[in-house]
Amino acid sequence: MYADDTYTATRRALHAAAELLLAGPQHAVCGRITLRPVPGGFGTTHTPDLRVEGTAVVAGDRRAELGGRSARSVADELGITTGDLSAVYADGAGIGPDDILAVDAPSADRIAQAFALGDAALRAVAPGHVPVLWPEHFDLAVALDDERVNLGVSPGDSTLPEPYMYVGPWDPPPTEEFWNQPFGVAHALADDVAGVVDFLAEARARIRG
Repeated sequence: MYADDTYTATRRALHAAAELLLAGPQHAVCGRITLRPVPGGFGTTHTPDLRVEGTAVVAGDRRAELGGRSARSVADELGITTGDLSAVYADGAGIGPDDILAVDAPSADRIAQAFALGDAALRAVAPGHVPVLWPEHFDLAVALDDERVNLGVSPGDSTLPEPYMYVGPWDPPPTEEFWNQPFGVAHALADDVAGVVDFLAEARARIRG
């Protein structure tokens, strides 16, 4: 599959929702920005319990669609306040609380599936770690301190627009052709958990030499 304008717009809108409507409100309550995959999307890891399911944000028994609306409008309907994470990190979706969001259901489902696949694969290769969905780059990752490497899955970004899996060594990666990104290596997301696991295992083996 490829990333067209509809997919890219949806990815950016859900990235904004992750920042403004989930991680931001969570950070205001408990100082944490970590998110996690949930069935059909992603959600907070701490109070308040907020989720993106498909094309909507869910807060308790309230559900508000994102498409064609601003994050502030959605927050008002749900009875929450949009969060500002500019003091936490400088990067992000680049979408403000009053910008109109475009969300396509098949694209949102593709993103949810990427996170679910990544979560299963990362738990398989790093069973002692809990994958974290970070709102800054809108990717799911684990950090292996003993190996000095990050393993992750992303639904895409401005450089690599399609869902991809990646390995980022903390030290400069080897110069061999396998390492195709400045941060390490990234390939289009595999179709199944086994494919992601194999890719991560190969990269780790190459780092170990």
